[in-house]
Formats: sequence, structure tokens, C-alpha cells
Amino acid sequence: MLRVSEIFFSLQGESTFAGLPCVFVRLAGCNLDCSYCDTLYAREGGETLSRETIFSRLEEYPSRLIEITGGEPLFQEETPALAAELADRGWEVLVETNGSLDISVLDPRVVRVMDLKCPSSGETEKMRWENLDHLTPRDEVKFVVDGREDYLWAKGVVEERLPAGPAVLFSPAAGSLPPSGLAAWILEDGLAVRLQIQLQKIIWPEEERGV
Repeated sequence: MLRVSEIFFSLQGESTFAGLPCVFVRLAGCNLDCSYCDTLYAREGGETLSRETIFSRLEEYPSRLIEITGGEPLFQEETPALAAELADRGWEVLVETNGSLDISVLDPRVVRVMDLKCPSSGETEKMRWENLDHLTPRDEVKFVVDGREDYLWAKGVVEERLPAGPAVLFSPAAGSLPPSGLAAWILEDGLAVRLQIQLQKIIWPEEERGV
């Protein structure tokens, strides 16, 4: 059984899969309290569902790409089993995780999108750096940047700590850092990262859920 905040069908707004139709399973509960969190409603509550009920709901949608997100999906013990069974059933599975919990519990067929928390999040000290050893070229690493300090910190991690292979995404904190500012820093340094802007906030700026 898992606590589910919402299940919905939308366009993938982030990662290298951005723009593709995707089914989302947003799990409830989180172990962090990031300063810029935009899904506070998923920190608690949720509907308790069996894996079979979740599978049944997912089959209603015309896409075989799925993202398990949160909250923090690895905060629930059943998440690795859910992800593995989805892969068994032919889904392409993404799991977006906050970098503080062990990602090695996920099936190797899963694309792990790991959000390493920059200093402005207030949660940098909770990052599980051992996760870097488990990253593969299938995986992706995201940094939400909310100012120059965050950018320099993330740049240092990319240049000194990240293994070669995973895609690296820099995303400006929504409503705080202008994308043009982050773009200028990336270009100035010739940093080999992908600038990511949350498409869902451009397409549906007034919506908080279901996008």
C-alpha cells in the first residue's frame, strides 16, 4: 500500500523528457523542508492505495511514460517495488528523488532524476553523497539554483564530484532567479549543463495540481 497525493496525465515539464506526454504518480510525504518547495500539499495526507489500484488507474491514460514523484517517493518503502513492477509491465519509469535517500534500492531499468539541494534550499547538509556512486548514464542530476551562491556551489559539484555520464540540469528557482541570469552564468563559464525551465509553469501558470 502507498499513500498517493494525486495521479494525473500531463506533459513532462522537466528532465530530458520535457515535452513528452507522461503519467504522474505523486506520492505523499517528504523528509525534507526545502525553502522553495512548490508541492507543499504533498508533504502529508494522501489516499492509501494498493499497487493494483494504482496500475488500474494508470491504464486509463494513453502513455507508457510514467514519473513517480512527490513529496519524496523513496520516503515510502513500497516505492521500489512499484517502480520495478511498472518496468515489468512495459512502462518507461522515471523516479524524481531529492538526493537524501538511497537510490540504489531502485531497479536499474528506472531513470533516477536526482535533485541535489543547493544551499538556498536549507537542506544541503542532508544530501546522501554516496548516491553519486550509484549514478549511471541513464540517470539525471538536477540543481535548483536560487542565486549566485547556489550556482557556484552547483558548478563546483559538477566539476569536482559528479561522475561522467548522467545528464546535468540547472533550473532557476521559479519566481526568484530569472532564467536569463542563470543562462548568462552558464554561458560565461561554458559549463556543459542543460538549462531547464519548468514547462508546466509556462503552459499552466495558474495551476498548482494536476500539471
